[in-house]
Amino acid sequence: MNKRNQTLMVVTAIIILIVISAFSINSNDEEQTPTSIIISASAVLTEVFTDMEEEFEAENPDIDVIMNFANAGSLRMQIEGGGPIDVYAPADRVQMDILTSAGFVYNDSRKDFAGSYLVIIVPKGNVLNITTMEDLSKPEVKRIAFTDTEASTVGKYAKQSLIEKGLWNSVQNKMIIGDTVKNAMVHVERGEVDAGFVFMTDVKTAKPDTIELITSVPMSETINYPIAVVTSTQHQKESQRFVDFVTGEKGSSILEQYGFTIPKHDLEGA
Repeated sequence: MNKRNQTLMVVTAIIILIVISAFSINSNDEEQTPTSIIISASAVLTEVFTDMEEEFEAENPDIDVIMNFANAGSLRMQIEGGGPIDVYAPADRVQMDILTSAGFVYNDSRKDFAGSYLVIIVPKGNVLNITTMEDLSKPEVKRIAFTDTEASTVGKYAKQSLIEKGLWNSVQNKMIIGDTVKNAMVHVERGEVDAGFVFMTDVKTAKPDTIELITSVPMSETINYPIAVVTSTQHQKESQRFVDFVTGEKGSSILEQYGFTIPKHDLEGA
């Protein structure tokens, strides 16, 4: 995705969020409906956060959660652009670090709440007999589902691992770049590519009998997901309640059901 298209997508998303936020405010004034908070989270969290939304709202009927899923970099730019976002949960500590250093999130609200690791998947049947990361450089492997190497956690860490293995130069021209890891998953499910990089947690949500898990991707660092309240929020107390839910016992239990790992230090402090 080129910078112009990415910027256009971010601007469009901000406009949509502003409209949603304005509608929610008007609804609150006129009907005294629950306070709405917008949660911007990486696409890999779509299923688990959708479940959390239901559980959280059942416990907090005075709060209406609105989910906004995209890649971590695009979500960061929405916040930097003034989007009415209350909580940020990227699958990328670097994106959160950028916002933290610029004062866009409350540092004391920030916690690592989950983790995962990368894997390589192929369409069901594995007709090219791909069994290792090195097999991706074979000439018969033509198309590999990937995500943006700057804005997406999967793309960034997959590229890093390929470089460390000395494989990047032989596979970079095979990459079919998607905006999110969910796009990469769909390409593999449909058999449109020969292989793809996704999170292990994505494998658990794949359509039945469409993919095969080949191998984990060696990583030089642990992938943990942070969450924090955005400083521009008009609903800090309600936003913090959502963060506390995600990092608490019930949130951790839901995350584990979807195959996420839980950072021990955060569990102990929850």
